[in-house]
Amino acid sequence: MELFNKSGVLISSVLVLVGALIACQAQEDAIPSPTVIEAAAMQIGPSGQPAAERRLQEWAEQGSPVAQRELALRYLSNPAKRREAMELFERAASAGDVQAAVGLVGMAHDSQVSTATGSGGAARSAGRVIKEAATANYIAH
Repeated sequence: MELFNKSGVLISSVLVLVGALIACQAQEDAIPSPTVIEAAAMQIGPSGQPAAERRLQEWAEQGSPVAQRELALRYLSNPAKRREAMELFERAASAGDVQAAVGLVGMAHDSQVSTATGSGGAARSAGRVIKEAATANYIAH
């Protein structure tokens, strides 16, 4: 009888452990809070942190406006990724992220200042997103 009790305790302990691991895996796939995302973005820093940047990209692809904004901010320093940064800012601002809207306006202003032709494509895009945000009464995150 004692052997059965020890086996039962062992089996139930293993089952609890497996359940906990499954729960952790399910949580890992979820988008974390904005604070966690911003902390991960700060880990990237100037020298880069590939693992943190990959997580940020995953969260951005899953639709997190905060991750989209933070990734766009990282891409601003890379001239080859400025177009992608603008697209990320647009997606985040359209989802209601006020800081992304400010970043989008900043990019629009920079592009108007740097181009002599004044095509204003970025400004129109920023203006459209800001107008949508104001119309929908977005709340800052």
